[in-house]
Amino acid sequence: MKAVVLGSGAWGTALAMVLTGNGHETWLWSHNGEKAAQVEKTRLNPQLPGVTLPEALHLTGDLGVLEGADMVVCAAPSFAVRETGEKVAPYLRRDSILVSVSKGIERDTNLRMSQILQETTGNICKVVALSGPSHAEEVSRQMPTGCVAACPDRAAARFVQDAFMNDYFRIYTSYDIVGVELSAALKNVIALSCGISDGLGLGDNTKALLMTRAMAEITRLGEDMGGTRRTFGGLAGMGDLIVTCTSMHSRNRRAGILIGQGKSVQEAMEEVGAVVEGYYAAESVHQLAEREGVEMPICRCIYEVLYCGMQARDVIPCLMNRAKKDELLEKTWM
Repeated sequence: MKAVVLGSGAWGTALAMVLTGNGHETWLWSHNGEKAAQVEKTRLNPQLPGVTLPEALHLTGDLGVLEGADMVVCAAPSFAVRETGEKVAPYLRRDSILVSVSKGIERDTNLRMSQILQETTGNICKVVALSGPSHAEEVSRQMPTGCVAACPDRAAARFVQDAFMNDYFRIYTSYDIVGVELSAALKNVIALSCGISDGLGLGDNTKALLMTRAMAEITRLGEDMGGTRRTFGGLAGMGDLIVTCTSMHSRNRRAGILIGQGKSVQEAMEEVGAVVEGYYAAESVHQLAEREGVEMPICRCIYEVLYCGMQARDVIPCLMNRAKKDELLEKTWM
């Protein structure tokens, strides 16, 4: 099989390494031709320090490599997915499989990543979302990892499962692409909140409270938009939430720590030095919650910190002094 991964960041590179190791003819495309040539020569990607790329992995800056690809993996940042979809559209066939591994919701349109790809490619082929608790740094070092390939078309999900699965990268299938993609986007917002908690010097109790109640918010919105409750308790939901909220690999958590320590939002993102997806997702989630009439107090507070000038420490009384609730009588109790 010929596979092309669009996006030579850490995650795109790690997935390209998986596909190469599984015996597929794999090309890793970068929008920066000079970067592609440099990585091709050195077999090193600065975003994955200490990891040597396999010799069989091809690097390129030429979109012509998409000709004849059986599977195309879109690993662009969420804000660049629309542009990437427009670029890939002329090369796709009806029997191609397009895989979205970006995590986010488009600003203003509030579309999920697979919806953007379907729109920009004229829905010419099946789109599968691949997501789960998966730091690129660990996948590139072949540490055991599990993800979910989600698509209403079971055959397309199984195709992606077969392409990626091996003895360190375990893939499950799901029909619930809505739940999987919403989980992927929303957990980045919650990771920012947990980072802020850490930056403020709060403890494990606080983080457990944030993660658990945030999962209730995610599930409420996800079910309202057509997701399946079981998804939010699985790998793409709770699994990804745990890993993103607790690891220093997480750019979102690192940015949150800096904000909690007193840095401005812009200063925090600049210091992290890479895309902080939760920043963009926070605005979209706020818009979705308002549109759907879903109560999401944690996500609302993070939105107000990021976009409205609310001070991080003021989040604590805002959340803790809310009206009394019965956990098991809520619409969604998780």
